[in-house]
Amino acid sequence: MSDRRGGGLRGDLKQRVKTGRGRTVSSKLWLERQLNDPYVARARREGYRSRAAFKLMEIDDRFRLLRPGQRVVDLGAAPGGWSQVAAAKVGSHPGAPAPRGRVVGIDLLEIEPMPGVDFVTLDFLDPTAPGLLTEMLGGPADVVMSDMAANATGHKKTDHLRIMGLAETALAFAREILAPGGTYLAKVLQGGTEGGLLTDLKRDFASVRHVKPAASRADSSELYVLATGYRGAEATDGPYRESDDGREDGDQADEATGWRP
Repeated sequence: MSDRRGGGLRGDLKQRVKTGRGRTVSSKLWLERQLNDPYVARARREGYRSRAAFKLMEIDDRFRLLRPGQRVVDLGAAPGGWSQVAAAKVGSHPGAPAPRGRVVGIDLLEIEPMPGVDFVTLDFLDPTAPGLLTEMLGGPADVVMSDMAANATGHKKTDHLRIMGLAETALAFAREILAPGGTYLAKVLQGGTEGGLLTDLKRDFASVRHVKPAASRADSSELYVLATGYRGAEATDGPYRESDDGREDGDQADEATGWRP
């Protein structure tokens, strides 16, 4: 679908890419999708580093997970779209009014600097990472978020297992750095092995729900798990409380996907 407000497209015309030398059919299709994606065009117009910024904005608009003064960790932060949104929400920019927040993004890739965010080029699995990020934040994190995804193989089961592994590893990291009452947000793909992650989340957090923002492509099995009210490392055996507004916030995705926390 074209974005009629910009991008130089008219009506329902789509930009098409010729298969050039060295370009595979899959890369051609990916490029065509990018050129015709309204969120990609909107990100360019509004100065965001990636279309993923709109996913986080929508989730935050619904659930208010990012607030002024919070400390936020963005795992797998490149190219910085989520960090960019978080910095604006928590007030980590220079000159922002009190209470000032802090945002730290970590990635194996070097990320271009941006105001209000400290980027670290490091594997978050490095044993020094939790202590380093806690020090940079000035204390434990209020929010740990991850939009990480392994490079797609095209094999749905393999891609599902790989992204679930990332989400589970991100949760293990979050346990080391989250303050009691904190929030965990991560991307997953549906595929049948979500049960283990959900069991852990229900044990460790007061409330667990899933979200499929409008900016997630309709043909994608992508969802986000949002867990709030971290019980703390010493108190993870309490009862699980269902989301107060699960019907209102989760109904559409539940009916469309059959996947429910």
